[in-house]
Amino acid sequence: MGDARYDYQELTYGFFDRFLKGEPSARLEKQAKVTYFTMGSNRWQTSATWPPEGAEPMTLYLSSQGKANSLFGDGSLTSAPPATNAPDTFTYDPGNPVPSYGGNVCCTGNAITPGAFDQRKVEARADVLVYTSEPFKEGLEVSGPITPTLYVSSDAKDTDFTVKVLDVYPDGRAFNLDESIQRMRYRDGYGKPLAWMEPGKVYKVTLQPLTTSNYFAAGHRLRIEVSSSNFPRFDRNLNTGGNNYDETAWVVARNVVHHSKQYPSQVTITVVKR
Repeated sequence: MGDARYDYQELTYGFFDRFLKGEPSARLEKQAKVTYFTMGSNRWQTSATWPPEGAEPMTLYLSSQGKANSLFGDGSLTSAPPATNAPDTFTYDPGNPVPSYGGNVCCTGNAITPGAFDQRKVEARADVLVYTSEPFKEGLEVSGPITPTLYVSSDAKDTDFTVKVLDVYPDGRAFNLDESIQRMRYRDGYGKPLAWMEPGKVYKVTLQPLTTSNYFAAGHRLRIEVSSSNFPRFDRNLNTGGNNYDETAWVVARNVVHHSKQYPSQVTITVVKR
């Protein structure tokens, strides 16, 4: 990681001068609409828009032969969805959730240490599905939204699905960039009626919001992890369809991620060409 220090104090005082005191602020006058730090290339950048000008979406599709479980499985990210569905299945046990390790967290005391860490120990678990692209032949800047769309099923009435986006170095180290979670009962929206799952039925779910700015140097790879827990960053779903917070018993869920032309599970990233 490069020097990400920034003169927040000067910017804050300029904001106060302009919007609290009604005085002109030379600092704000010269401030770009968007200022962001790009990891990997380790530099501050500015833009008049977000995503930056020249940004284009790139979609990669989840693929495997049904054995994407763990870092040692056969999961991959490809330029086209696989022709046939070879779904990946894992067991989510709320009594043994996937542990949180780093991330964009705040205000959790000492429960989680924020930041980017090598995730390979987490990825060794069989309840974490791992999908990795081929090494990039040229450097690639990803700055803007990231949209994972999954086609999933479960034998539980309700469960969660998690996604983590990572930068994989040539030596195998895998550093987390961002992560999200979707509780399936709320997949239609938090203001809509609760949507319970039917065993074996396939559902489309889009996880949001994710965003980052990261430069993948030549030889690096993009990876996503899919699971059903990231604890204690996110509360565990006990898979019962109940309140969770007042329950002491849970249900072990058998969760499935489908990927094919019929079920094109994918991740769309925002690529900036310069």
